Amino acid sequence: MALPPAVRLRCVLLISVASFGLAACGQVPGDDAQIESSPVEELGPVFSHTLTGVGFATPESVLHDRDADVYLVANINGPAADRDGNGFISRVSPTGEVLELSWIDGTRAGVTLNAPKGMAIVADTLFVTDIDCIRRFHRVTGVPLRELCLEEATFLNDLTSTDRGDLYFSDSGTSGSPGAVYLLRQTADVPQKVVLADGTVLEGEGLGGPNGVFADRRGLYVTTFGSGEIFRVTPEGERLQMIFPSEMGLDGIVCLEERGFLFTSWGDSAVYWIHSDGTVSALVENVETPADLGYDAIRNRALIPLFRSDELLILEVR
Repeated sequence: MALPPAVRLRCVLLISVASFGLAACGQVPGDDAQIESSPVEELGPVFSHTLTGVGFATPESVLHDRDADVYLVANINGPAADRDGNGFISRVSPTGEVLELSWIDGTRAGVTLNAPKGMAIVADTLFVTDIDCIRRFHRVTGVPLRELCLEEATFLNDLTSTDRGDLYFSDSGTSGSPGAVYLLRQTADVPQKVVLADGTVLEGEGLGGPNGVFADRRGLYVTTFGSGEIFRVTPEGERLQMIFPSEMGLDGIVCLEERGFLFTSWGDSAVYWIHSDGTVSALVENVETPADLGYDAIRNRALIPLFRSDELLILEVR
């Protein structure tokens, strides 16, 4: 008999969460932290809004631009690895109004955008992963800036920035080209693959298809889609396992500041919350293909793109 998603989640989580800083975001759970699951009804999101039928096309990621106070939605608009030149990025207000459906439009003259996925902002530059390139756009105007393309990359996916302006990004890879995790320092022109303290390079089939990435002062957090894991790379270069291999098909991960993390699961059709005390609950269930979610820290909202249904789900987290 198949286990329910919440039970299956408990089975793959590490019990010694205190030693690994499971909640992270600057918080470490106490020694008495317990792994348990709460029904989604107990969380009771006050604000819940779904944008549907507004023109999104394979929305893969969402990013809150705090300075402009607007949600950016990256739309693949077709197969995720096709160089079809029709990807676009939408601007959505916190009230749920689509301000510009095709703010950055791959079909527009002078703009190249095939299958946009992860996004990050450093100063006034918006960085976007696009198959084998990281494309730069002006954060305010959307005007294209210079781009960085990697010869060996095949499926660049998520992207995250540090307080110093460095970028980490994932290449989920393909069947013929295993993935990797990269670091692009603000002062460098060429990225490098992340290397652990013991010399292990974060690349290859054994990495399990790296997908979501998030960085904070406690290191780099990586979710994997193929192997269903979450692990953290500490600033000292040590890899610490947070979720063991599973069939959960993990995608995005975001920090809720001192309240822990959210991560999305295609396998469970759910968004999970790892609380700061180490407990785990489902924020929302029965949502098909929740992809690379964002977080509005001003309003305490999860911004969840639903990949196959062309929708954006906005949920208050409480």
